[in-house]
Amino acid sequence: MIRIALYQPDIAQNTGTILRLCACLGLEAHIIEPAGFPTSNRTFRRAGMDYLDKVSLVRHASWDAFERWRKAAELKLTLLTTGAETSYLDHDFRPAQVLLFGRESAGAPGDVHAAADARLIVPMRPGLRSLNVAMAAAMVAGEALRQQAA
Repeated sequence: MIRIALYQPDIAQNTGTILRLCACLGLEAHIIEPAGFPTSNRTFRRAGMDYLDKVSLVRHASWDAFERWRKAAELKLTLLTTGAETSYLDHDFRPAQVLLFGRESAGAPGDVHAAADARLIVPMRPGLRSLNVAMAAAMVAGEALRQQAA
């Protein structure tokens, strides 16, 4: 199973969109706290996240808690970052991995980069900063699922 993890997400609407993506595609979703907004079920429902009971959502209290869980589960960590050189289209996606997306405002810090087994980028035209994180998550998850179905 491919999993999508969000490192300390800043924007509730992006998180809600990614949770909906996970619900629709049958992917497990992980939120690594602290987030820049309340991440309670009540908050998500108030924001119109009507797919919440259809998504497998795991919350981790910290990066360290997430890493303990990931290592115990023997999962590879694939970080999507604008600081990578390898395109996600050139990566061999495996079921036992987590696709990690950093904060909208700051990406992922150095210790998160260091923990990653692979660092990937969504190629874009030069001079543009980044895609919306929910769009990037959909693109990368789609490619990972395509590869697994082949």
